[in-house]
Amino acid sequence: MAKIIVAMSGGVDSSLAAALLHEQGHEVIGVTMHLWEGDGERLAESLCCSLEMTESARRVCAQLGVPYYVFNYQAEFRRHVIDSFIHAYAQGYTPNPCLECNREIKFRALLARAAQLGYQYVATGHYARRQEAGGRRQGAVDSASCLPPPAYELRRAADPEKDQSYMLYMLQQRDLARLMFPIGGYRKAEVRAMAEERGLDSADRPESQDICFVPGGDYRNLLREEVPERLVPGPIVDQRGREVGRHSGLPLYTIGQRRGLGIQGAEPLYVTALDTARNALVVGPAAALIRKEFHVERSSFVAGDWPEAPFGCQVQVRSHGAAAPAEVTPEADGRLTVRLHEPLRAISPGQAAVLYDGDRVIGGGLIARPELP
Repeated sequence: MAKIIVAMSGGVDSSLAAALLHEQGHEVIGVTMHLWEGDGERLAESLCCSLEMTESARRVCAQLGVPYYVFNYQAEFRRHVIDSFIHAYAQGYTPNPCLECNREIKFRALLARAAQLGYQYVATGHYARRQEAGGRRQGAVDSASCLPPPAYELRRAADPEKDQSYMLYMLQQRDLARLMFPIGGYRKAEVRAMAEERGLDSADRPESQDICFVPGGDYRNLLREEVPERLVPGPIVDQRGREVGRHSGLPLYTIGQRRGLGIQGAEPLYVTALDTARNALVVGPAAALIRKEFHVERSSFVAGDWPEAPFGCQVQVRSHGAAAPAEVTPEADGRLTVRLHEPLRAISPGQAAVLYDGDRVIGGGLIARPELP
């Protein structure tokens, strides 16, 4: 039997993950990562970071008869997640902080702590599947993606409505070798039913949909509090560069936004680009949001190998969006060029572009800002 740390948020998913592993005879401890202090009013609104959820995780561990600990990662969370989130918005991106939290905190930091404590695995309540692929053959190539087959594969969850593989594209072979996703093979309804059967305290807990340090989802208030000096008013310009209005600070706007611009035109106008060099907000008609090609930076591949030739796959550019057929070309500068078979709307710089071969995650990266004239 293995020694396993289970990352527990206090919700039903991680609670059932701990219960299943404990029932299998593994030596399990539950761990909650204390990430965000915040002010009392803001914290009270946050399901995933509240004292109530921490106590829920503690009660589940008491029910199971396993040890429970809280690890403090506030400094790391501030540096890698919150500060990166704010910086990205200031640079004209629309970041997804959960990606950096997974990359730097939930996996990198927690896997390192597990190794220090002598635990072999870290398990989470993510809806994804990790499978062994039988090892790598020297010189073998996967014909579907032109990539060598990995020892471990990351695949979509059994429940397509809850699949979180998009958020885990950055995982590497060394990570997957020590990770477990015990509920990835179940649907959400099954998870709740199994938790209820076991009488787990968290069986009927609601889910958190907000960014944990921005309850209510309005990141603009955080920017106003943290970096008011970055919110410099400037021109709103159309596709020809003509000024049609004034904005209140580029970080307060996102690609595809229509409401709150304070401008009128012969047709509806949307944010199509954030020109940080000129501090200009570029707007245009809906057709201007359509793109068939874009670049991806900070890329990684689950197999660990950088492909040498273009390959076909499906690419997903939103956490709950559909994957679209594309051809991906590796570039000499370490970026990827993605050419979609059919154009997509409102592809946002800073969001993840995740590459799939069917239900298998190939890899991914962050959508780069397009070059502006």
